[in-house]
Amino acid sequence: MTVPLPPPNRIYLLRHAEAALAEPGQRDFDRPLNEKGYGDAEIIADQAADKGYRADLLISSTALRCRDTADAVHRAVGVGLDVRYVDALYNATVDTYLEIIDAQEAAAVMLVGHNPTIQQALETLIGSEAMARALPGGFPTAGLAVIDFAASINAWCLTDFVVV
Repeated sequence: MTVPLPPPNRIYLLRHAEAALAEPGQRDFDRPLNEKGYGDAEIIADQAADKGYRADLLISSTALRCRDTADAVHRAVGVGLDVRYVDALYNATVDTYLEIIDAQEAAAVMLVGHNPTIQQALETLIGSEAMARALPGGFPTAGLAVIDFAASINAWCLTDFVVV
């Protein structure tokens, strides 16, 4: 597994907000956010915007709950945010997440994805010890990790973790 090096210099990892349970016959892929999830997606997007957290590129899984979460971020930061939807993020491995991030030339990239892969990506970037200290209960829905590359130590560091 290869850990990405800059660019990007900042990575945002956003786990989709809380999804509705699947209706009978409904595919997991097609589950929308539930009422709480819609509210949480708006709140986390607004909190990120208020803190000045803005990606140059947002890459989201094509699963409905991720698209709904990405839409909230897009509304909060306004026009000018390049948004791409990538089928490969649904049921992907951590290697796929990191390869997608590593392939970007943008200075700041946000990835909207699923657990457990989003948590595994964060752990790969910052290390198991830092992960355990920052998120002892795991990566919550609508959680946003802000990770910066510290050139002085040649490593990724968790700058902030925003939760609802």
